Amino acid sequence: MTSTFEIEPPEAAALFGPNVDVARQFTKNLAEQGEERGLIGPLELPRLWSRHILNCAIVAPLLHPGRVGDVGSGAGLPGLVLAIARPDVSFVLIEPMERRIAWLNEQVDELGLSNVEVVRARAEDTKLTSPLDQVTARAVSAFRKLIPLTAPLVRSGGELVLMKGAGAAAEIEAASKEIKRYRLSNVEVITLGEGVLNEVTRVIRATVD
Repeated sequence: MTSTFEIEPPEAAALFGPNVDVARQFTKNLAEQGEERGLIGPLELPRLWSRHILNCAIVAPLLHPGRVGDVGSGAGLPGLVLAIARPDVSFVLIEPMERRIAWLNEQVDELGLSNVEVVRARAEDTKLTSPLDQVTARAVSAFRKLIPLTAPLVRSGGELVLMKGAGAAAEIEAASKEIKRYRLSNVEVITLGEGVLNEVTRVIRATVD
């Protein structure tokens, strides 16, 4: 493992609680294999914990016991991280690329994550036995493009919990047509991690009516 790998921040233990050892193993695996397997770029290693792992883990309290989908799961950010932090929640990781599917399945097996199902599909082609309670996604697409991909997967009264950047509020404004078409309500930006993490995490949360 490269010497540029970021030392574990003290906040990790608080965010993962009794499952912090599992989070450590996943982070180690991602640091050792992520660049080689095309999951993360070489510049991400010095900030893997702070920018990626903890950035995802801080979202865990927004999830409810039930079934949560992660669209475009990729390296498992946020899906695997949230599954480690919330063993009381069932996760469906949705990812179209075969090499990423292989990585996700390997991690589920190695880490012993009994609360994770991996589905190879594009979001718009995903067929589930029952609708999801919540759907999350990180760095996948603009909000207006994400709505048609995620809202149909969620039950009535369920939620979208989508990780976004500093322009989250502007993305909501740009998505007014899609918000109306897909009957979203209570659309809001939630800022997480202030005073806890070096970089805050922004989430667009919305109810699917």
